[in-house]
Amino acid sequence: MSITLHWFLPTSGDGRTIVERFHANRSLGAPAQRQPDIDYLAQVARAAEQLGFTGVLTPTGTWCEDAWLTTAALIAHTSTLKFLVAFRPGVISPTLAAQMAATYQRISRGRLLLNVVTGGDSIEQQRFGDWHDHDQRYARTGEFLDVVRGVWSGKPFDFDGAHYRVAGATLLAPPDPVPEIYFGGSSAAALPVAAKSADVYLTWGEPPAQVAAKIEAVRALTDRPLRFGIRLHTISRDTSEEAWAEAAKLFDALDPAQVAKAQSQLAASESVGQRRMVQLHNGALDKGVRGLEIHPGLWAGIGLVRGGAGTALVGSHTEVADLIAEYHSLGITEFVLSGYPHLEEAYWFGEGVRPELARRGLLVPGELGLLEV
Repeated sequence: MSITLHWFLPTSGDGRTIVERFHANRSLGAPAQRQPDIDYLAQVARAAEQLGFTGVLTPTGTWCEDAWLTTAALIAHTSTLKFLVAFRPGVISPTLAAQMAATYQRISRGRLLLNVVTGGDSIEQQRFGDWHDHDQRYARTGEFLDVVRGVWSGKPFDFDGAHYRVAGATLLAPPDPVPEIYFGGSSAAALPVAAKSADVYLTWGEPPAQVAAKIEAVRALTDRPLRFGIRLHTISRDTSEEAWAEAAKLFDALDPAQVAKAQSQLAASESVGQRRMVQLHNGALDKGVRGLEIHPGLWAGIGLVRGGAGTALVGSHTEVADLIAEYHSLGITEFVLSGYPHLEEAYWFGEGVRPELARRGLLVPGELGLLEV
């Protein structure tokens, strides 16, 4: 199966360093050199479309702009780009979410993808009024997706579960096409939900052996068709030396106090996936930039201050393509990528790595970027 490439919309801001400071705690002041206004985000979106990315992931949380509203505003700025909208099922009615998705599909002419984020940080969940514990949240997500898919059926839908109860839920018209559901989670509570309800199971960028084991664990739970994706950053240059020099700039800009604070916050996360990310580097600044290379070309330095996806593909365009091919050989077909700054790194990857992947016959046929036409 061919590879599908997605980029990322930096809706908490962007810059030439790892600007998020554990998802941009804005109470400390704006960390971004580029604010996430609609003009800049439109630049990133148009670049991603021109470069041949299928879609862009837009995150969710109190540290960024709302994904539904932001991407809806970008529909008119793009023509074919899909929007992978992240949202939290515990803070919205499943019937309303189904309605929003159906409306979005009509106004965008079918450009919506959904990233369901159950949430692994109780502190942030409580900001939304959600006091469920980790396993309860995943159980609720499973029911949420049952209701959403039931409502999308186009017939009045009844459901009576532990977390949701609806009667006669229906829509003006079901979405066409039905949005694909992307879902991630590494815990024992998460994997069955993915196996039952996801179209694409997403993992953060762990080394290939760990990713292979996770894919095997999910596949063991279902016989239904399920694709697999991975979330990574990229630092790709004409030579390996240039790429690692860029990684060194990001590393050298890190403040030890900032790293310590971020790691303290991340250590409190209930997310199994987040703990697995932390274990890749254990907050170690003393190893130096290459000491955080945890697999050839896979660098864990981003995760020193960033929650969630904390690893980057680093190397020449050919080396980055090699590592993507390695993940692909395990069964990964969807790559959700990003880099600092997101505008420039989209071009480095799109003009450098993407043609290499095309030469290897790894890209979805017919999805060439405008620069390749």
